Amino acid sequence: MHKPQLLTILGATGSIGVSTLDVVARHPDRYRVLALTAHGQLDRLVEQCIVHRPRYAVLAEPARLPELASRLAAAGCGEIETLAGIEALEYVACLPEVDAVMAAIVGAAGMRPTLAAARAGKRILLANKETLVMAGQLFMDAARDGGATLLPIDSEHNAIYQCLPQPFSDAAEQGVRRILLTASGGPFRRFSQAELATVTPAQAVKHPNWSMGRKISVDSASLMNKGLEVIEARWLFDLAPERIKVVVHPQSVIHSMVEYVDGSVLAQLGNPDMRTPIAYGLAWPERIEAGVAPLDLFDIAQLNFEAPDLDRFPCLALAFEALQLGGAAPAVLNAANEVAVDAFLAGELDFVGIARVNAATLRGLARDFDAASLESLTAADAAARQMARSLLRLAV
Repeated sequence: MHKPQLLTILGATGSIGVSTLDVVARHPDRYRVLALTAHGQLDRLVEQCIVHRPRYAVLAEPARLPELASRLAAAGCGEIETLAGIEALEYVACLPEVDAVMAAIVGAAGMRPTLAAARAGKRILLANKETLVMAGQLFMDAARDGGATLLPIDSEHNAIYQCLPQPFSDAAEQGVRRILLTASGGPFRRFSQAELATVTPAQAVKHPNWSMGRKISVDSASLMNKGLEVIEARWLFDLAPERIKVVVHPQSVIHSMVEYVDGSVLAQLGNPDMRTPIAYGLAWPERIEAGVAPLDLFDIAQLNFEAPDLDRFPCLALAFEALQLGGAAPAVLNAANEVAVDAFLAGELDFVGIARVNAATLRGLARDFDAASLESLTAADAAARQMARSLLRLAV
């Protein structure tokens, strides 16, 4: 009989959080939710609290805290303690009784609570790639020093984790030549440059294979998401950038591969459903049912692969450039991209303009900050956002 694991879910109302709660609900004897957090989706957070009865409900924005408290009381959930703000997010990520933290806040906003969980030695189900993109070395050092257990939830990194005999040990000593990150290519894989210039937000958020939030869907369409995953993999698996290769695989069945020096290539396959890596992270080193349909290879019939087109999708090349520049360059790129994607979704920037803003900001600020401290990285993030917004006003 398992003692139930107590969970904090950072970003409970997003797609990863919703999928996590779906898996948790399938195993009520194994998991209990201690804290749920949300940015602005108050309606969904209230619904989740009614079903899962956490001890804490946390909003990132303090302004709506009274509304959350009153609505929970009206729903008969007055015993749930309501908190708000970044310090509250850090608090529920570090609760002594918490066994595991699902880090699923999208963007730079997730860095501080995820870093706090690492310092507290928690079991971290890492779905917030920006923490590693912005503060890779700091985060990995904090996880090591705090005794945290890292379990990657991004499908690609989870696949690599499953294909490595010792995921966080020296790859060369394990005979690893390189890792192969697969990318679906997004909805515009066959679009010409002229067609990309006319892409609308409604088109960009419709991913052909995955159900994801708006921001990550746009990143997938521009291949920026794959670029961020390259940076994440560099830190997570301690690999030089030249040992990370991106392969476009439209079916999204092979989630990533590891190539060994003897010629072997190990791959992890499955239907494109985030509940698979979530269930893996929750139950590791065991396996549990995730509600995912079995993979039918006969129905799929074929698997295709091609090289990414860096001329049409320059955001991927910018990620490798940021790694080469080093220091705070990845944090600068990430911040610029968040501003650019927000502008695109608001109709203030065309799709190809995302890469233009990212490139100009990266090359303008990359060497101005180091990555030696959280303060320096935070300053780089703020400066990059300011510059990206200035570029938007100049219609770069």
